[in-house]
Order: sequence, then C-alpha cells, then structure tokens
Amino acid sequence: MTLKKTGARAAKPAAPAAPATVAPAKPKAESYDIRRSDETLALAKDLANFIKENKLSTQVQGKEFVNVEGWQYAGSRLGIVPIVDHLVNLSTDTELKYQAKVTLFDLRSQHTVGAGFAICSNKEQGKKFYQEFAISSMAQTRAIGKAYRNILAWIIRAAGYEPTPAEEMEYGGHTQPESAKNATAGASKQPASPRPAASATSAPSAAPAPMQAVPAEPAQPAYATAEQKEEVIRLLNHPVVTRQERTKMLLNINKLDQERAAQAIANLKKTIENRENAPTKQVPPVSEKEQLQREVNGARQDVLEYLDRNEAYFDHDTKKERQLKEYAWNATSLAELAEVQRLAEEAVAALRAKADAA
Repeated sequence: MTLKKTGARAAKPAAPAAPATVAPAKPKAESYDIRRSDETLALAKDLANFIKENKLSTQVQGKEFVNVEGWQYAGSRLGIVPIVDHLVNLSTDTELKYQAKVTLFDLRSQHTVGAGFAICSNKEQGKKFYQEFAISSMAQTRAIGKAYRNILAWIIRAAGYEPTPAEEMEYGGHTQPESAKNATAGASKQPASPRPAASATSAPSAAPAPMQAVPAEPAQPAYATAEQKEEVIRLLNHPVVTRQERTKMLLNINKLDQERAAQAIANLKKTIENRENAPTKQVPPVSEKEQLQREVNGARQDVLEYLDRNEAYFDHDTKKERQLKEYAWNATSLAELAEVQRLAEEAVAALRAKADAA
C-alpha cells in the first residue's frame, strides 16, 4: 500500500553563507572625458596637485595664474592637443609683430574642438629688446594658452586658479602692497600704551609669563623687476653673446628674483667687457672682388630670410615662393638681387591683401 506524503517537507540545513566579495578598487583614470562632470571635477583636483607640485603658476597682484604648461597638462588629460595653424608676420620697419592661430584637436572624436588667436610685439612692456624669434615664439605660446582657456577655463577655476593664462598678464615682479607696508610702518612707530601705576594696597603682581617663540613666516621672493629684465635682454643682444647663452637665459628670465637678476647683469657686463678686450686676430686685407662677393652673398641671404619670414603667405602659392628663391640663388650681382627683393615684396603685399580680403 502506497502512502502519499502530506504536509511540509522537513527543512534542510541552511547552506553556509558565501563570503562577501570586496569590489576591486576603481583604477585611476589615465584620461578624462570632458562630457562627464564627475570626471572633469576629478581632473580639477588632479590638476591642482600637479600645478602646485611642479610650480606651474605665476603670482600677479596676489592671484595665481597658470602657465601654459599647466593648460597643456589639462588638455592632454582630456585627449586634446594643440596644433599651430599659422604664424603671420605683421612686422613693420619700426615694430616686430607676429600673430599666431592655434586649434585644439580631440584625439577621441577626431574633430577640432576649439581655437585661439594671439599677437606679440616688441612694443609691449618689457619686450623692447626681444629678438624676432622670441616674439614669434611668444605669439604661439599665447595662442596655445588662449585656445585652451576658451574651453577649459572653468576647470582651471575649479582647481583654484585664475582662468587667464599667465602669458597674457603683464607684471613687473612681486612686491609688498603699499597698504601692507604702511600698516607695518605704523605699527612699528606706535608708542606702547602706558602701564597703570600699582597702588600701595594692591597685591604683588604675578611674575610675567615666559615669552613663546613664534616661527617667522617664510618671506616671498621678490621677482626681478621689469627694468632688470630689460637690462638683461639688452645685454643678451650684444654681438659677443652666443646664441646658446642667449636662449638659455631667456628661457629662465621669468624665474629670476631680484638678487639673481642683479648677479646675471653683473656677469653679463663682465663677460662682454672681457670678450671685447680680448686680442683679435689679424685679418688679411680683402680684395675688391672678394668684398663684392661678400656683399652679394649678404644681399642674397637678406632676400631668403625675407621669404622665410613671410612663408605663411605662400601657403597657397608655393610655386611662386620656389621661383623667387631660385632667382635669388641664381643672381650674381647686387642689381639682380635688388630686383628679386622688389619682386618678393610685391608678391608678399599681394598675398597679404588677398588674405585680409578673405
């Protein structure tokens, strides 16, 4: 006889609980996505640490402005790189002036995501004695910072810095504000308040408490003044100073404090004096034919340099540029080179007018 099972089944012993798994830590992002707010805020924190650790900011009137290297770091973490589109020579007989355009290219989307224009001239404060290569280089540097500023200003602000590239700021060193100086001077001249006379019936005064030493705050370095920088640049343009020496000093001129700038000026003056007073070798007399050939070579070099300076205008007419250079190389007299120079100036003027009209 078969019996049916009725009622609830006997409860089986419970299986042991599986050990809790700990989620692996989220790896640190190698790059960030500008479309996600959480990632860009994380970038702002990373950017603040990077700028502080590598000293990539400049203080102007108590505010911190990020150098172009800091803007480039922010762009690289987002996969955005700068491309110099063009560099236009706007110089005249009395002024060195360059304009640069930089576009920003997104490596993810393969699209242009921003652009920036900038100009640099030796008419600006502190750039009176700058050479042409330094003016053109600063124009490109400013354009890079401007292009990044147009799309990443809020990230730099979130990192705790001013949203303007340091290269766009004009400053002549860091000095203590006049209000702080006056307050300090007034405090030092203020007489001490008179101590009340002790009465005969008053209790003996307690022993004065020992004074505690207060650590002094580190003094901020006083950066080189605009006058010191101008003097350094003037001395660097002396013919006896080599190009390598000039480039090395110009790259570090904004890092000099007043003491080091004074030492650099003294060293440059001494170097120039020693090299000028050094005995010179006797140069044999040059024949009239050799002198004429030197003048022709110098005129040819002037024509070629003029074409190189205005190379941007020949982007759409490279055949004309090659033709003018061939004329310059084939010319054998000063008259022929003068004609080539005239043709080059006419071509540049026509191409410049065409570019302005466009």
